Amino acid sequence: MSKAKVVGLTGPMGSGKSAVAKIFVENGYKLIDADKVAREVVEKGSKTLEKLSKSFGDDIINPDGTLNRKLLSKRAFSSDDGAKRLNAITHPAIVSLVEKRILKYVADGFDSIVYDAPLLFESGTDKLCDKVVSVIAPKQQRISRVKNRDNMVQSDIESRMNAQHDDSFYTEKSDFVIKNDSDLETLFEKTKAVLEKL
Repeated sequence: MSKAKVVGLTGPMGSGKSAVAKIFVENGYKLIDADKVAREVVEKGSKTLEKLSKSFGDDIINPDGTLNRKLLSKRAFSSDDGAKRLNAITHPAIVSLVEKRILKYVADGFDSIVYDAPLLFESGTDKLCDKVVSVIAPKQQRISRVKNRDNMVQSDIESRMNAQHDDSFYTEKSDFVIKNDSDLETLFEKTKAVLEKL
């Protein structure tokens, strides 16, 4: 698809993906952040937002034309069918925008791109990547990181984590695995070792 090397970066909540992405960027990679892309595809007036309102109700659009995320989440995640419909609408739009972004960065002269995506495999964007790196960490460490970062209560964190895949889902599908179970210095060393192999 492009002359650039595209590395997909994924892993469960609280594993330390952002810290690893930062090390990639410090080593010359251009970052594409999937969370930002996901917000862009549902911006005011977008086709994706229009499709979502048809599927989940006009009232998911606020009076100012923006998406009411809370209401959409409530409706989409109340059933498996809702979650499937949400993904069927948003994932193709995300793949398309990521493709455009990669091509733009290649045109701008970047030859190494890192795509930080929690739902890399689920969204199908792993097929845009040359290599995939997963970041995993012990559950207790992940809980305390999310607690410190997002100010969430433990029961909410645990229920969100229980809804996610276990480590093997990531490790079996990845070319490289970084186990983030120590300090930042160790994480830096482990990431550098992976960067040298990419």
